Amino acid sequence: MIHQFDLFASPEAAPAKVNGSSPMKRHSPAALSEDDMVRHLQETGQYRILKKLEPRAVIASARPGFSLKGVILDTETTGLNHRKDEIIEIGAVAFTFDAAGNIGDVLGVYGGLQQPSISIPPEITRLTGITDEMVARQMIDLHQLRALVEPADLVIAHNAGFDRPFCEAFSPIFAGKAWACSVSEIDWSARGFEGTKLGYLIGQAGYFYEGHRAVDDCFALLEVLAQDRGGTGPTPFGELYEASQRSRIRIFAEHSPFDMKDHLKMRGYRWSDGSDGRPKSWWIELEEDAFDDELSFLRSEIYRWDEADPPIKRLTAFDRFKA
Repeated sequence: MIHQFDLFASPEAAPAKVNGSSPMKRHSPAALSEDDMVRHLQETGQYRILKKLEPRAVIASARPGFSLKGVILDTETTGLNHRKDEIIEIGAVAFTFDAAGNIGDVLGVYGGLQQPSISIPPEITRLTGITDEMVARQMIDLHQLRALVEPADLVIAHNAGFDRPFCEAFSPIFAGKAWACSVSEIDWSARGFEGTKLGYLIGQAGYFYEGHRAVDDCFALLEVLAQDRGGTGPTPFGELYEASQRSRIRIFAEHSPFDMKDHLKMRGYRWSDGSDGRPKSWWIELEEDAFDDELSFLRSEIYRWDEADPPIKRLTAFDRFKA
């Protein structure tokens, strides 16, 4: 006879035996610690465990040996054009580091909202979660922000080409600072990451975080930059700091033949319409040691004239990512 268990019956109503078998016994598994559970799941190879990212504590007195200061900066704006759009939020995390690119301690944190002169566009609210009600009568405290930015030897943004022009249009406290870009100046793919968006980076680094406001993003980026995956090379921040110390050259393929535009585009050149103060031309930015090869390419493949001398501009971290 086949017995059917009633899953809704009370324990007292359950039969003691089935087909003459011994009474069923419940075995409570031994209590596992959180670390044991994580280790067990990871060892199966079927799970990837993400740990909640906890912001680093702010230290009143930094440890010796980390004599340099950096600031990670993130902005939210009403649009993409720094000439007409406005900053509505700034987040900043100040930290120490040494000449080898090792991160020390967090020295200060600032996050502030600012009411723009216009209503925040709906698409910006959907993207950032910031509403008109949140920024009403709010103003970024430049005194607090200056206290973090002025001592900084390096300002880092996760897309400095976007953040720097907005920041410099917002306040002169950002003028004359050295900037680094954690998107373009770190080879994330060589480090095994599948993308450069902060969400990809923090997830593959083994973390998740909630909030995703400007300060949250700054702390998330700091943790990713500090990652040491057991390799012999520098951390991501070490690579970034080293890249920021090197000068680069921007070449403008001015007056290049129109029918060569596809060749230039395939080689990595970008178009400038002249509205940003650059020559109206295709241009590329590269390491100084690559300049001779690039000039040879332009002369032989694009201009087809051995004496061609396109305009160039040498850039350091103080010049890069400006508008």
